[in-house]
Amino acid sequence: MDRNKILSEIADNSIIWDIVIIGGGATGLGTAVDAASRGYKALLVEQADFGKGTSSRSTKLAHGGVRYLQQGNISLVLEALKERGIMKQNAPHLVSDLEFVVPTYDWWEGPFYGIGLKLYDMLAGKLGLGDSKFLSKEETISKIPTIETDGLRGGVIYHDGQFDDARLLINLAQTAYEQGASLANYVKAISIRKNNEIIDGVIVEDQESGKQYPIKSKVVINATGVFTDAIRKMDNTNASPIMTSSQGVHIVLDKKFLPGDSAIMVPQTDDGRVLFAVPWYNKIIVGTTDTPVNDFTLEPIALDEEIEFLITHAARYLLNDPTYDDIKSIFVGLRPLVMEEDSKNTAAISREHTINISRSGLLSIAGGKWTTYRKMAEDVLEQAMLVGNLEYKQCVTERLQIYGYHEHSDIFGDIKQYGSAAPELTQLLNEKTNYKNRLHPEYTHVEGEVVWAVRNEMARSVEDFLARRTRLLFLDVEASLSLAPKVANLMALELGCNKEWEKLQVDNFNILANNYKTKKL
Repeated sequence: MDRNKILSEIADNSIIWDIVIIGGGATGLGTAVDAASRGYKALLVEQADFGKGTSSRSTKLAHGGVRYLQQGNISLVLEALKERGIMKQNAPHLVSDLEFVVPTYDWWEGPFYGIGLKLYDMLAGKLGLGDSKFLSKEETISKIPTIETDGLRGGVIYHDGQFDDARLLINLAQTAYEQGASLANYVKAISIRKNNEIIDGVIVEDQESGKQYPIKSKVVINATGVFTDAIRKMDNTNASPIMTSSQGVHIVLDKKFLPGDSAIMVPQTDDGRVLFAVPWYNKIIVGTTDTPVNDFTLEPIALDEEIEFLITHAARYLLNDPTYDDIKSIFVGLRPLVMEEDSKNTAAISREHTINISRSGLLSIAGGKWTTYRKMAEDVLEQAMLVGNLEYKQCVTERLQIYGYHEHSDIFGDIKQYGSAAPELTQLLNEKTNYKNRLHPEYTHVEGEVVWAVRNEMARSVEDFLARRTRLLFLDVEASLSLAPKVANLMALELGCNKEWEKLQVDNFNILANNYKTKKL
């Protein structure tokens, strides 16, 4: 992906785009893939980096939603289970089967959860990842050696999907680019263009140069998640808000707290949410919380009581009780929830998506969840064709392989997450001796991956690399802080930036990383 080339296209006033998409998260990038693969001339702009917001901060699960089954929302579960299967089918290098154990401590829990999870299996049908089954106490302990055994009766095992959200986002961007879309990070939509009260484009600003560009488009799609209302107010200052949000906090612990390959799922916490303890990149993610928020920011911050909640619940189910000192990183995501009247508890608000079309033709796609990103894109494209009077073209994404597709990416070892691009990365690593040097002794990432991220994945900052091209900030905040100067130097050499740029990058990253640290001693 060549950002300079895309900026030259953005600057070309003679181009009339079929579709302009605002927002580079899962929904926006999924929409870019869908639009380009149908043959439309599509442009996507993102104010920060791809996935800077919610889409890189999930629990890393491609799942049907056990909680929605509990709520009786069968249609949402069916849709999500189908999409889970499609994700795994089209991006097997990043989406995999994960075994979950539901530990049972009361006599009624085994039958109750067992029946529910059998229904979950049935709804998945041929796209199922494995059958659920009951476990004895001994079998439960063998799967989860560090489970709290006091009062343990047994467990129920079921299967769901796991993935690397930020890596899949980059691959979606690359897929859209391969299909003919143009995509630019750090390009912000600052106003809506209209002709006779009908939208005919946007004005955007390159956040690096400060240059502004008017863009003509037949359709504009607002896919900005929790920021949906901000774009809607560009179109109509009197637009009534449709978005609300809650934040989900995750803490990351060492693998020793949950050895093995199985995850734990707790169906009912004190606040009514589902709690997960999930193995991921040789660490454990524990989450999540559900705290209503009114201030929507790109860098939400965990509250002390949320961290305490996760520590307390983890201690209930793990033999070794984690402490604040054991937390390797903390990350927070804002859920894009569509308002419903009389919904005071955000955990009860449906994650089904909504498409809002304004009188001037702005399409806003809101709500939903990561697993259903492809279906959300398909649905909004069906409306976009009508609004923009575009020639009808069939959706092809149900069977479109995502960039990096490889059925046996494990053969690439430490760079398996690159999938089919791994051999090309290997060639780059052979260009210079230092490219194979590890960035950190405890992690497998090497210096050449920084160069790769700049050349091929549009990484523009130290944060882009450490937070989203790799996941080091999310896995180990202290390790990522120690790497910031080295990464800045490697990026500066590749981007042609000076020492002042390097220093600014390191300073900015140090400030950012404080949000991922625990403040309590």
